[in-house]
Amino acid sequence: MTLNISERMDIVERKVAVLETLPARVSALEAQISALRDEMRTEFSATRADLRAEVRAGDEATRAELRAEIRSGDETLRAEMRALAETLREEIRTGDEATRAELRAEIRSAGETLRAEMRALAETLREEIRTGDEATRAELRAEMRSVAETLRQEMRAGDEETRTLMRVLHEDVVSRLALLQEGQARRGRRRPKN
Repeated sequence: MTLNISERMDIVERKVAVLETLPARVSALEAQISALRDEMRTEFSATRADLRAEVRAGDEATRAELRAEIRSGDETLRAEMRALAETLREEIRTGDEATRAELRAEIRSAGETLRAEMRALAETLREEIRTGDEATRAELRAEMRSVAETLRQEMRAGDEETRTLMRVLHEDVVSRLALLQEGQARRGRRRPKN
């Protein structure tokens, strides 16, 4: 079926009208991509802030708990030392010089033992705190890497989809322009020369 010029022009005008909407579509797509990026940035910032708050809260709770345990241990130790000192004073008062010398040696030995135990306990606590902090850091790093990789993949997929759509639109525009040029070339051939 052959179409006359006016029918062809109507078809071309409809196609051109559709093509004129392409910039608005592309602008809308750009706005959506920009909004998605902004939203992702906001979500990452919120996630980071939440993670930091959780880490800080955990560290503070651990410190408070350790301080309370150390204070409790200190008070118990002091009470025991006071009781022991009082008992020793009594024995020293009633005992002789040999007993005093023996008791002094025991006190020194007990004091050294207690100091050594306290040092060992302090070192153990420090090591536990370091281990806990390192494990928390490693866990957070792994989680952040995972989130970052997921975002990269999603962004790549979105970029690839956008490129595909733009290629399709470009090919459509090129084919329509070729049709328009072909129509103009045919019109130029049909005109009679005067």
